[in-house]
Amino acid sequence: MEISAAPLIYLLIFVAVVVLVEGLYLTVFGKSISLNSRMSRRLSLLEKNSNREQVLEQLRKEMNQHLNAKNIPLYSILAKKAQKANIAFSPKALIGIMALLSVFSFLALTVATSADAMIRAVLAVGMGVGGVYVWVNNKAKKRIGLLEEQLPDSIELMVRSLRVGHPFSAAIGIVAKEIPDPLGSEFGIIADEAAYGRDVTESLKAFAERMDSQDLRFLAVAVAIQQQSGGNLAEILEGLSKVIRARFKLFRKVKAITAEAKWSGMFLSAFPILALIMINVIQPDYYDEVRETSVFIPTALVVVVFLVVNIIFMKIMTNIKV
Repeated sequence: MEISAAPLIYLLIFVAVVVLVEGLYLTVFGKSISLNSRMSRRLSLLEKNSNREQVLEQLRKEMNQHLNAKNIPLYSILAKKAQKANIAFSPKALIGIMALLSVFSFLALTVATSADAMIRAVLAVGMGVGGVYVWVNNKAKKRIGLLEEQLPDSIELMVRSLRVGHPFSAAIGIVAKEIPDPLGSEFGIIADEAAYGRDVTESLKAFAERMDSQDLRFLAVAVAIQQQSGGNLAEILEGLSKVIRARFKLFRKVKAITAEAKWSGMFLSAFPILALIMINVIQPDYYDEVRETSVFIPTALVVVVFLVVNIIFMKIMTNIKV
């Protein structure tokens, strides 16, 4: 029995592409860009450059550059994810990295496999683009998850600051110093914008829309209502913190209850692909007798369509909204 290692080689090259993106990102921007760093990126930049205005300009540029470039062909599929992940690479740099990784993948496939040049080129482009997309998507999920966890603690810190007599802008500044990223730098930007004259409510609304977060929208609306009608902002934010914690607890409970259904959907979606890979590894000549027939390619295309439809429907069925 002949065993082919080609599918495993493709998988290892794709994993190497994702790891290379992460390594390049940390090499260019250092540990300050990491979300698990105790010091926020804003404070780290202020240590290197004491000019507050220049740091604010750099962070705002990183903050808006991806949505501003969503009109670039094919980049729109990545723009929103990159925006939520707050990727410091510029859109042009990300496109350049995709091209560089595609070249790397093509060379690796040339060395490690004997596939045709056209197949290697298509796979290389798919690995370069797909690797960057997977990396950005994982970054966005991790950042949004950390932001949702940090928000109730940040609001409670604002409540304590307001009760000792600090104004709301100063309370945001305290959060920016005490809370790590992602909220540390985000609230630091809001505090700096308030210092230069921008309305805090507008900054909060822009932040909420950029992150597409319902909890942040609640915060922006609560602050806007208090500014227009008055009232005890500390009490309003304390109630909001309790609501956000209750929502977060409910989401976790629903996630636990639906975990089995989601994993079943993922397994049913991935099993045909894994089975195809294992067949090609264990018995590479399994399809040789039918490969040259006239119906092989149309049948293969129909199978691919059914696989895509299966994945879409499994995603819809297991995506439970609260």
